[in-house]
Amino acid sequence: MNNTRTPLIVGNWKMNGTLESIQSLLTGIKTDTETLNNIQIAVCPPAIFIPYTKDMLAKTKIAWGGQDLSEHAKGAYTGEISGPMLQEYNCRYVIVGHSERRMYQQESNELVAQKFAAAIKANIIPIFCVGETLQQREDGITEQVVGKQVDAVIEHDSCALLGQGVIAYEPVWAIGTGHTATPEQAQEVHAFIRERIAKYDKKIAESIKILYGGSMKPDNAAELLAQSDIDGGLIGGASLKSADFVAICNRANAQAAV
Repeated sequence: MNNTRTPLIVGNWKMNGTLESIQSLLTGIKTDTETLNNIQIAVCPPAIFIPYTKDMLAKTKIAWGGQDLSEHAKGAYTGEISGPMLQEYNCRYVIVGHSERRMYQQESNELVAQKFAAAIKANIIPIFCVGETLQQREDGITEQVVGKQVDAVIEHDSCALLGQGVIAYEPVWAIGTGHTATPEQAQEVHAFIRERIAKYDKKIAESIKILYGGSMKPDNAAELLAQSDIDGGLIGGASLKSADFVAICNRANAQAAV
């Protein structure tokens, strides 16, 4: 972790939660992260729970965001949610290009780039996900795959626009598969991403946050966050238990104070 970049810990709740469970989860997170001043914290609930989350977090330092948005600002797109709609509820962040959407909804690099631009237009910070599958890693094309994903956003817009977002590296092969990325493997790809961006703009490469999204948990968070190019985490399963999420936040806060 580089002390010039404020660490960011984001909880991605995916398609989980009820009003009752979210009240309990947020109460725990609010209470137990109140004194953590070295990091930024955010949660991304399912869209239907954003208004409730906003109300619960209104007087805290914790931000909230969406899990996806349409590339369109409005129109006949049944079931979609636009950037301006998320902006109505003061969402600071929105996840774009998550590996599950790339996989299940067949989202292309070009579509993800359009969504990234739509988020920026709505004054929301996109959390731009990149990463390779197990097959791609075994084929030795990790850098090729991740490089294309990064380039797609830069080429669609500009490196300056990319610099207004946050990147999250998700080794798809290490999420819920039993396989684990070592801190060194994660750092290697984070460093590659930063080097890739530096080819366009060194200043942006140095300042942009790159989060790790490969099953960060309380027991591996400290080691991962100690890596020089890992600036926080996009947390999945562990973000659904306040004790686990708070533990990760505590480790990030401690690391940032070093």
